[in-house]
Amino acid sequence: MRVRFRCSRMVKLWKGDGTMYDIMSPHAADFIDDAEINATLQYASENRSNRALITDILAKAQECKGLNHREALVLLDCDIPEMNAEIIALAGKIKEKIYGNRIVMFAPLYLSNYCINGCIYCPYHGQNKTIARKKLSQAEIRDEVIALQDMGHKRLALETGEHPVINPIEYVLESIDTIYSIKHKNGAIRRVNVNIAATTVENYRKLKDAGIGTYILFQETYHKKNYEFLHPHGPKHDYAYHTEAMDRAMDGGIDDVGCGVLYGLTTCRYDFVGQLMHAEHLEAFKGVGPHTISVPRIRPANDINDKDFKDAISDEMFEKIVAVLRIAVPYTGIIVSTRESAAARARVLKVGVSQISGGSRTSVGGYTTVERHDETAQFDVSDTRTLDEIVRWLLEQNHVPSFCTACYREGRTGDRFMSLAKTGQIANCCQPNALMTLMEYLEDYASPATREIGMKIIADELKHVSSDTVRRIAQENLDAIRNGARDFRF
Repeated sequence: MRVRFRCSRMVKLWKGDGTMYDIMSPHAADFIDDAEINATLQYASENRSNRALITDILAKAQECKGLNHREALVLLDCDIPEMNAEIIALAGKIKEKIYGNRIVMFAPLYLSNYCINGCIYCPYHGQNKTIARKKLSQAEIRDEVIALQDMGHKRLALETGEHPVINPIEYVLESIDTIYSIKHKNGAIRRVNVNIAATTVENYRKLKDAGIGTYILFQETYHKKNYEFLHPHGPKHDYAYHTEAMDRAMDGGIDDVGCGVLYGLTTCRYDFVGQLMHAEHLEAFKGVGPHTISVPRIRPANDINDKDFKDAISDEMFEKIVAVLRIAVPYTGIIVSTRESAAARARVLKVGVSQISGGSRTSVGGYTTVERHDETAQFDVSDTRTLDEIVRWLLEQNHVPSFCTACYREGRTGDRFMSLAKTGQIANCCQPNALMTLMEYLEDYASPATREIGMKIIADELKHVSSDTVRRIAQENLDAIRNGARDFRF
């Protein structure tokens, strides 16, 4: 068998049967090639105990240049206990080298749960008659955003069901304008990421012009037959249109896109390979891979029982998936949500996760209610801690919670961000920006206990900023923040 992989542009790649699949094709059936995935599954299964091959792959991975999907699956399938320990350890080292101890914070904001799709794993599906339907008005969005600002959030992920009449693109654009317009006390949402249904190049241009950060769209599963079964009707039933959405988003000028699968819908090995093949396609065809990869697992919700999904994965497999993703795509952000318990989140933070949500509500209008009313929720939240509790928890583990949005606002997106990240130059921006936004949080929103530990972390971490000039300016800005100034960035 021959396998050729390069990170730069190329036309075709060898499959295991000696034929080729087209990574540069705009068609989903070509760049997510089922035969190649199945050949990869077989190859990894045959080599799961191949100590020499696994040693070679780990040696390559230490260079922080990533792995192709076949190499990555061999690591995921590895059944040699001491080598699995090496995989976990290497993932932690790579994460530390690239991201340091920074963890980016965000929160989802659900605008509407009206939807016309038939997704059988989601309570928003159009045939669900038991869930309460709600769509936020612009006044209600304002109230939600103020509630989020009062927690300390600076970055949101906008969510809405797919309903072209009730939730048209104009509603999403108006909502983005509303969110960016709200300045409450010292609060402001500085970056709005958008997770809405696959759409047209024209609509992606409108989202770009509205000033979004990352466009996020979960594939759910890359297994076409299962995908069509899980989406029996509605616009989302069209596998190709959905899978090719990231290409259209980039054609519409959006530099940063975020991919994800919902682990448990199909065997994790199949979707793991599909996810990496999608990343390889975007890097080869569009010049830059995904900015983020999300790793949600199937969760119970209204009208949904996670026990109905036989391919649900264990905490151990979840940890290993995150670890191997970090090794395979070292410069891509990995996101874990409040679907996961505090224990599960702690586990994957060590091996690759770089972004987490905090204080999340997955119901429409959930942030303006004191109690959790989940009758409009998309899924059950496992980690119900407040944002302050999560920030303090991260600090206690020597992480630096970051509310930074500077790269987007300074134009460091897409291939520009990746080029800085791969040379290590981004660290002189990210670390001081994280410390300055953490200082804002401590001054404006933190409890006394969180503030005390946070101030110690900032003082210690500032010493590790490598550039004398950056460290001096950061100290001046930190002092200014304590005296009432806000919004400094490198």
